[in-house]
Amino acid sequence: MVQSLDEAYELLAQDRNNVILGGLLWIKMGRKQYQTGIDLSGLGLNAISETEDSIHIGCMTTLRQMEISPLLLQWFGPLFSDAFKGIVGVQFRNLATLGGSVYSRFGFSDVITALTALDTQVRLYRAGVVTLSKFLNMDQKRDILEKVIIKKQVTQTSFQTLRKSATDFSILSVATSLCKGNWKIAAGARPSMAILAENAAGLLSPEPDEKTIKAALDRVVNELSFGTDQRAGAGYRKLLAGVLVKRGIEAICR
Repeated sequence: MVQSLDEAYELLAQDRNNVILGGLLWIKMGRKQYQTGIDLSGLGLNAISETEDSIHIGCMTTLRQMEISPLLLQWFGPLFSDAFKGIVGVQFRNLATLGGSVYSRFGFSDVITALTALDTQVRLYRAGVVTLSKFLNMDQKRDILEKVIIKKQVTQTSFQTLRKSATDFSILSVATSLCKGNWKIAAGARPSMAILAENAAGLLSPEPDEKTIKAALDRVVNELSFGTDQRAGAGYRKLLAGVLVKRGIEAICR
């Protein structure tokens, strides 16, 4: 249990088999052996706070804290509660941390999908503040994710997903947002990591008509790539993408 981020990084750099501990919920799913577990829970990185222009969420904040946060609800609507409520169960979300969810860059992550639809940055111990999209595409270097920073602006949001069962991984997830007339459409669990459909979103006006929505849906399925895994095939995901994006747009435009 470290007393500072400096100490944590020093330990992390000592051995490639040393690891930052999050909620520890996926470690048992793998076979890798770790030399030293580095616990950040004593550093006060488990809070959701705000500045004049942004909201800061510490890496040790649990998904449950975000799910029920009045501050996140105020600025981003039900995005996080809708995105997180299907992640296993409350007991799981009381342990799973934001830092572990984001730093692991899991393709199935509904957490990353939701964050991608907002103006999101991450603060890394060595690399500093970078956009979420840049972080997701960076080479995997050893670093510590300190916090997630979201620009504080009232945003209309919707999160749509399809699962085989209530607590299964998403077959496909879509987060949609509208802020100051600008749309964002993020698709995750493709089964690869979440990505923005920027060209499709650019076709939408603040109050799009049916013709415009149809054009955007056509653009989404052609702009993004979809793959096959044990949960669904690429063709099915492609069809599903149009359905979920349409639901997301209509939920915001009601």
